[in-house]
Amino acid sequence: MRWIWIDRFTDFQPGKSATAVKNVTLAEEHLHDHWAAYPVMPFALMIEGMAQTGGILVGQARNFQEKVILAKITRAEIDDLVVPGDQLQYHAELTNIAEGAASIAGVISRNGKPIGRVDLMFSHIDQNLSGKQFPKENFVFTEQFMRLLTPFMQGSAT
Repeated sequence: MRWIWIDRFTDFQPGKSATAVKNVTLAEEHLHDHWAAYPVMPFALMIEGMAQTGGILVGQARNFQEKVILAKITRAEIDDLVVPGDQLQYHAELTNIAEGAASIAGVISRNGKPIGRVDLMFSHIDQNLSGKQFPKENFVFTEQFMRLLTPFMQGSAT
């Protein structure tokens, strides 16, 4: 099983930027396990939501021909708590893309108000310098992830 920390894309500009949302609900088990008396969205899961948003942006920029993985968290600053009933927005801007890697600058907002910055670097693992071989199938961009982009790939969303 793979956890997806975004619900849908609200904007997707290929090779440039992507915005996704995550609705935080009390029905999510991780909230009960984090702080039972005052459930909050863990910061690590917000960083992962940004990584998924940015990773799909990076993958699309190279037509999903590469297996893209998170390589480094360059900056992660989150200044406020997120609780059930809030909506997170992840906005990623592609800042650099090269043969073996890419980077994004990200802003996390809660209910439309910025609460954090998360800048990430990604690796195109098929282009690794060690020569390590990975399976041919793209285990990163699964059908589950690709469904999130369906409206944008068909041109029906603006």
